[in-house]
Amino acid sequence: MTTGNLFIVAAPSGAGKTSLVKELLAADAGIQLSISYTTRAPRPGEAEGQHYHFVSRETFMQMLERGDFLESAEVYGNFYGTSQPWIEASRKTGKDILLEIDWQGAAQVRKLIPDAVSIFILPPSVAALQQRLQGRGQDAEEVIQRRVAAAREDISHVGEFDYVIINDDFGTAQQDLLAVVRAQRLTVGAQMARHGELIASLT
Repeated sequence: MTTGNLFIVAAPSGAGKTSLVKELLAADAGIQLSISYTTRAPRPGEAEGQHYHFVSRETFMQMLERGDFLESAEVYGNFYGTSQPWIEASRKTGKDILLEIDWQGAAQVRKLIPDAVSIFILPPSVAALQQRLQGRGQDAEEVIQRRVAAAREDISHVGEFDYVIINDDFGTAQQDLLAVVRAQRLTVGAQMARHGELIASLT
């Protein structure tokens, strides 16, 4: 059985990453989202095991010391981490896995898994990013300005990624993300591994 692809999707806060990932998962049954561990409290509407694995800081640090995380990062005072054993086991079944993480986590993953495919989502402008953050109605203006400043820092790392998608028109961005996933499955190496006997019979 072929090893599943590992896709990394990163973006600054407010770029629309979560919405795009949600649509990708609905459109393609062959890809599964990795559920990260976090020490932050659940937001309204978030469910354990569906959006995150919510754990105490003490539990997170114990997992970190055991080497359970493929990557981990501290963001706005909270810790986030990706389960390495789960990723390895899932890829061995041939399932494609998607990581929705920040650029720091993406850099850590690329070092350990060089064949990971990294995708960065950009907003069409800083003004649009600010409007989206304000439209959420979740944060005070001071917090929004901090997030915009952090977004500029995030975007400075765009050159480290394999693909860049500008989320100006949501439908187009959605199709672009799906196209990257499907194209990766059609590389010569992937097709030789998956359909080696067929290809041999045709030559």
